[in-house]
Amino acid sequence: MTVTLFIPCFVDALFPRAGISMVEILERLGHTVVCPENLTCCGQPPFNSGYWDEARAVAGKILPSLDGTDAVVIGSGSCGAMVKKFYPELFAKTPQEELAKKIAAKTWEFSDFLAGKLGVTELGAKFPHKVTFHDGCHGLRELGVKKSPRALLANVAGLELVEMSEAETCCGFGGTFATKFPMISTAMGEVKCASATETGAEYIVSNDSSCLLHIQGLLSRQGNPLKTIHLAEVLNRK
Repeated sequence: MTVTLFIPCFVDALFPRAGISMVEILERLGHTVVCPENLTCCGQPPFNSGYWDEARAVAGKILPSLDGTDAVVIGSGSCGAMVKKFYPELFAKTPQEELAKKIAAKTWEFSDFLAGKLGVTELGAKFPHKVTFHDGCHGLRELGVKKSPRALLANVAGLELVEMSEAETCCGFGGTFATKFPMISTAMGEVKCASATETGAEYIVSNDSSCLLHIQGLLSRQGNPLKTIHLAEVLNRK
């Protein structure tokens, strides 16, 4: 099928290897990947801050670019939830309402597209490390993505997955939350880092780069050798 790959801002600016990995994986599976240049921010920051008119101004420009293919795949539970769950609400009673609903119906978070939509969990990946997995809030709570990333990790050669006790606990990033409430955000992140460290893992894996950015920043400041990596990068290792 033809897939529109929506690369989130954090991935585009700071984690390009995660985006490249998604493209390579989808193409190896035989799908045609398109990445329109005018796909910019999904509008989540102003939406979460209560500026819905401003969010519509941003999101309304990219809606047409998400149409015309078989599926929209997003390498982030956060941005995926914005398009799939919140676009229909954001564009309700506007001329773009039906288009928003149409796009939402064919939008998938990356890991769930592979395991849930395509039924693919074996990609021939090799990653000989002990890892633990962080469930990003939007992917878990809004999209219900829990089993898919773990099913994919279970088929990575050499990988040992050890669940942390706080796997489903928020890391404290939350987009604008981290800037509005830095002390609370830091405290929440420290709980996540401590829980991950207790597992003895070498890497924290997640399908949300924004969470990984926050967690890695805290780990680095602690002098903790634990590293973070996006799920797509793990799945693309040979």
